[in-house]
Amino acid sequence: MIKKIILPLRKEDIIGLRPGDEASLTGVIYTARDQAHKRLVEAIRRKQKLPVDLKGQVIYYCGPAKTPKNKVIGSCGPTTSSRMDEFTPQLLKYGLKAMIGKGSRSEDVKAAIKRYKAVYFLTHAGCGALLAKYVKKARPIAFRDLGPEAIYELRVRDFPVIVGIIGK
Repeated sequence: MIKKIILPLRKEDIIGLRPGDEASLTGVIYTARDQAHKRLVEAIRRKQKLPVDLKGQVIYYCGPAKTPKNKVIGSCGPTTSSRMDEFTPQLLKYGLKAMIGKGSRSEDVKAAIKRYKAVYFLTHAGCGALLAKYVKKARPIAFRDLGPEAIYELRVRDFPVIVGIIGK
């Protein structure tokens, strides 16, 4: 049975999840990759205001492809999550509640997910064009100079994920 989750995540949503559960997300998620993560963590260290309030939010490790005519977004498949591992514990400490990506996570990230009661979702790799169909609205909101690695706000409906790691 697919668990339907309305974002932002609530404690109750996380408590009810188990590794291997299939879920669908509806609401707002943010894309961010390596360079955006680096900038966010640098801003946190400098005690600067972030361009987006990540508290309680979901980051999708994705750099969307160029948007074709008459489409909301280009192909938007997940990137390898371990590339963000050096930044993830700081963002979880800051209040991030979930990440979506592909692949394994470091022991430090697994411990941080448990410590901050967060969740790591996996989504289908190699299916970026299919995943784009779940995006109903997309707009870049920060670090536009990074091109596809800018932070995008995505409004998604029934975005498919699988629970990989859960912190309770």
